[in-house]
Amino acid sequence: MFEWLGENWWALWLTAFLAFAVIEMITLDLFFIMLGGGALAALAADFAGADGWLQIVVFCIVSLLMIAFVRPVALSHLKKGPAGQRTNVDRLIGEPAVVMEAVSPDGGLVKIGGDIWSARSAGGVLPAGQKVVVAAIEGATAVVSPPPAVTGQS
Repeated sequence: MFEWLGENWWALWLTAFLAFAVIEMITLDLFFIMLGGGALAALAADFAGADGWLQIVVFCIVSLLMIAFVRPVALSHLKKGPAGQRTNVDRLIGEPAVVMEAVSPDGGLVKIGGDIWSARSAGGVLPAGQKVVVAAIEGATAVVSPPPAVTGQS
């Protein structure tokens, strides 16, 4: 077995790359994929005819360079955008909605964007057709309230 690996370093580097890729998919921290890049560089060195010790050196150098220079740039690109950017249902808070079926503190239906949501009011009964604002999302229920009164200037 070890004789075969000694003669076929490419299999070791390919296996290492695949293992690093799987670990990266689990951790998602852009560290193991950099090691995978080193393994691919060592695989290329093997195909170019480099000795085993040189392949190991290529793996180490390329991995360290990728960790030092590529990973920080990749992480900064992943974290672009506002720090407080809301995602998923959190983005619905503050959005306008229309009452489809009267909403009371016990329940009702509203349309947010193009979707119908079960809803309850923050206080009082809201009749069908009234425009409301999403105050919170609790599970699969939108908590809605009338929009704040707009005061006109005289």
